[in-house]
Amino acid sequence: MKRILRYLLIAAIVLVVLWSFAFLYSKGAKKPDEFAIEKPKKANVIKKTVANGKIVPRKEILIKPVVSGIIRELYVEAGQQVKKDQPLAKIQIVPDMLSLSNAENRVRTAEINAQNAQMDFDRNKPLLDKGVISAAEMQRFDIALRSAKQDLEAAKEALQVVRDGISRSSAGNTIVRSTIEGMVLDVPVKEGNSVIERNNFNEGTTIAAIADMSDLIFQGKVDESEVGKVRLAMPVVLTVGAIENATWDAELEYIAPKGVEENGAIQFEIRAAVKLAQGQALRSGYSANADIELERRDSVLTVPESVVEFNAKGDSAFVQVKNGEEWKRTWIKTGLSDGINLEVLDGVTKDTELKGAKKEEEVSVSVTVD
Repeated sequence: MKRILRYLLIAAIVLVVLWSFAFLYSKGAKKPDEFAIEKPKKANVIKKTVANGKIVPRKEILIKPVVSGIIRELYVEAGQQVKKDQPLAKIQIVPDMLSLSNAENRVRTAEINAQNAQMDFDRNKPLLDKGVISAAEMQRFDIALRSAKQDLEAAKEALQVVRDGISRSSAGNTIVRSTIEGMVLDVPVKEGNSVIERNNFNEGTTIAAIADMSDLIFQGKVDESEVGKVRLAMPVVLTVGAIENATWDAELEYIAPKGVEENGAIQFEIRAAVKLAQGQALRSGYSANADIELERRDSVLTVPESVVEFNAKGDSAFVQVKNGEEWKRTWIKTGLSDGINLEVLDGVTKDTELKGAKKEEEVSVSVTVD
């Protein structure tokens, strides 16, 4: 009986040892990798380039004064709509002392000449009445008096222009007016600021910036590697960073013939006319991105580009096709790619099962809360 128990104990120990080895082996054995299954599908493939830039008005005018002085009054502020010739500001002239002195001297000289001409006329008028002098001789004194009065009036107007910037015969240039109809984008001056007139040697102080905000353009830049694929009249879709979930249609209307080097890369300027729908509005200076559609394929057979293998030269493409329990490397003919989906022209069908990404093992974590 004891011998039987001994044999049973030994057998039990051997079974436990064998089971332990088998358990440890099964735990340590590497499981075969599992991969996701991808199938070709019909989709639209759109190849596009993205240009960074901003929204600006097509026509923005800087209004500058034609006289120097101090801003006495401002009639507008940024955001207002103005009409053509509408007053924007009034300038108080600060006269040049030399010019003012010369103008005053000219007035005094003209007054003296006018008084002298009046005296000659008054002296000879009685002689004409008595017939001592002829009417032709008296006409010289009459013309001299009129000329002296005219010179006096001209001198007074010149003095008023130098001193006040305005004369009695005209409104003068002290009122700055808008040259176009549009919106006031900026008024960089304030009442009391000094301003400089525009002339051949100075561009002058800007009183206001005015633009037509109904005619906007996108102004951006395209890299030299993409500019050869861009054509005029191409459709453009604009997205503005400050406005979410909204896009604007535009049409490419200008491509710069000359590039500019920026940070080691050659960039070409482009412009696209923004098509504003009824009720839409944009602000000048918004940063925006322009999606320019270079090529397009609609309803074509595509596969995820992540499942495609390319050879070292990049002129051949392959996919792993499921063949029973194995994967077979198969050549495919490719077309257009948008960076995510790749057009397939030959080599697979919509029912072909392709090797996708490797499945990660699920790791369960239990948390015990005391």
